[in-house]
Amino acid sequence: MKALIFGSEPPQERPRPKPRDELDERLYGLPFGLHEVDDAHPLRPDWVVVRPTLSGICGSDSKLVLGDFSEEDIDNPMAAFSSLPNVPGHETVCKVETLGPEAEGLEVGQRVVLNPWLTCAPRGIEPPCGPCRRGDFPLCESFTTGELGPGVHIGVTAGVPGAWAEQFSAHDSMLIAVPDSISDEAAVLADPFSVSFHAIVRNPPPESGRVVVYGAGALGLASVATLRTLYPEVEVAVVARFEAQAETARQFGASVVVTHEPTTQVVDELAHWSGGVLHAALAGLPMTRPGYIDVVYDTIAKPETFEVSVRVLAERGKLVYTGVATPGRWEWTPVYFKELTVVGSNAFGIETLEGVRQHAISHYLDLVAEGRLDITDMLTHKYPLEQWPLALRALADQGSSGALKVAFEPNSTT
Repeated sequence: MKALIFGSEPPQERPRPKPRDELDERLYGLPFGLHEVDDAHPLRPDWVVVRPTLSGICGSDSKLVLGDFSEEDIDNPMAAFSSLPNVPGHETVCKVETLGPEAEGLEVGQRVVLNPWLTCAPRGIEPPCGPCRRGDFPLCESFTTGELGPGVHIGVTAGVPGAWAEQFSAHDSMLIAVPDSISDEAAVLADPFSVSFHAIVRNPPPESGRVVVYGAGALGLASVATLRTLYPEVEVAVVARFEAQAETARQFGASVVVTHEPTTQVVDELAHWSGGVLHAALAGLPMTRPGYIDVVYDTIAKPETFEVSVRVLAERGKLVYTGVATPGRWEWTPVYFKELTVVGSNAFGIETLEGVRQHAISHYLDLVAEGRLDITDMLTHKYPLEQWPLALRALADQGSSGALKVAFEPNSTT
């Protein structure tokens, strides 16, 4: 079968085209490409083989594959929780193809979405750890133990190929059935929605509050849609980089959209929108005191976005971040001065919504099936595996491409 592999040079029989520009040189210089590999098989008796229909490109995938890191970024403890080479891809809708002899709860031909976490159950660890028993899958204590290699989820783990392939294997507990009424295009967005959903329902805005969603990529737009669906009385400002992002943020219910630079203007516009009183610094950005933004949901998580967020937040406000970025210095004095709370939010697990406790992906599918949520306009580009350079170009140059969420069609015949 065909699979895209990161961390391994492309085979000799697949020569790279001549680069047309600097971006091509960057793409064709990556340790990444399309390979012919053995067909997938159940990795353990209770695993199954699935065939992806659509496989999204997560922001963390694109940053890894596009080399959005430098030699100064090696002091990152997450290196212990991934392994190379690997087949990326963990946002996917697929069909069950083969059942392992001990797999339960699934049928061949069934359409499913993936909960990608390689926690105790997929690793064959009994009894499960405390976080797994609670449904806090991102906090599992077993990401480097058991029968599988080190890795937090499918797509970053050597020996557990991901969904950028014509087939892959997953544990029966990792696959959630998709109702017939839900399209593949909606189903493939379950993972990014669930990341944003987890951050918001565990750190909800106050009633009739004001919040900022920093960034309008897939996580940012899903955050806007979550807020508008579950907390319709809350006012939402969005900081967006590209016009296509800004347009979709407004469509999803943003009260106001602010361009991402210059940062002084971002602070000024958010303060004006919220009613915050600005005070100038000796150098650098001004700060609100008092401020009237209750929560910032930061899907970028760069030093400059943290810097803006803590300047505009209300006293005892909250900064919740889901983004993954390289390290850097930022001025955090407002954290102490305003008594702010800074919270990291990692993916998703079992969540409670309106009295119902179930997996975040199941909540998403229910909201879509009930007609309460539609974020399919986020999916703007689809490519077969062979056209991976075009897919990555679309993400690397979103200003020109208008790309929001890009996905592969691993079994496309076109």
